Amino acid sequence: GFALFYVRSLYQTVQFSLNDLTVLPAGGYELDFVGLQNFIDAVKAPAFGPVMVNTIIWVISVVGLSTLIGFIMAMVLNQDFRGRKIARSIVVFPWATSLVIQASIWNYIIKFEYGNLNNVLLNLGIIKEAINWRATYQIEFMWECGVGIFVTIPFVTFCVLSGLQSIDAAYYEAATVDGANFWQRLWHVTLPMMRGAIMINLVFGVTYGLKVFDIVYVLTNGGPGHATEVMTTYSFQLYGAGSYGLATAFNAILLVITMVAGICLLYTSDAADD
Repeated sequence: GFALFYVRSLYQTVQFSLNDLTVLPAGGYELDFVGLQNFIDAVKAPAFGPVMVNTIIWVISVVGLSTLIGFIMAMVLNQDFRGRKIARSIVVFPWATSLVIQASIWNYIIKFEYGNLNNVLLNLGIIKEAINWRATYQIEFMWECGVGIFVTIPFVTFCVLSGLQSIDAAYYEAATVDGANFWQRLWHVTLPMMRGAIMINLVFGVTYGLKVFDIVYVLTNGGPGHATEVMTTYSFQLYGAGSYGLATAFNAILLVITMVAGICLLYTSDAADD
């Protein structure tokens, strides 16, 4: 059933991207074959370059920083200390909440007029007047990436933590007997044995980053203009404007990019294992 649904969706994506789709007043739609023209128009669109750059920056920053922070947090949570279960529960909380809710909360926190961030800083006397945390589109895009990192860290943490717990303590004991310090054990024992877990995180992180929609849509809706737009939100804007064929062409391009990125990561992982 799922395979049939997937194949049908893929077929319609290809079909719509190669046609000019017109919604009929009486219901249904009409297709006018245009070949690769939608793809040509998509690549030539003035917003294509900035949107693609934003998407790449999003993926690199969110995947890179969430992986680094999540790895460090996993190393800490793998230690035996009082309150470890509570700490793990706190870390997993953002992962258990929908992205729309989390983006809405952050949208409220950084509001200029009544946001909690300004209220807390003003009450503590750290600032004298409210700060516009969204003064420029560059700062707004940084907030988008920041929220993306925040919601991704729990997945990375527990993905890495599960891998750390599968490592036999005997390896660390042997390395310690041989005189290895913390960094040497990390480099020669932990990282090599964590390659699989890290690669799983990278594959999921890149595919998630390429198809991100909720956070960008809630925080900025891609504005001002297309300054903070990513591929998925720009495609959604095109759908809203009635450019169905062009929007589907954008989705097809994104699908190909996602598949290529996933295959490259898996190939890199297999090559490293060999």
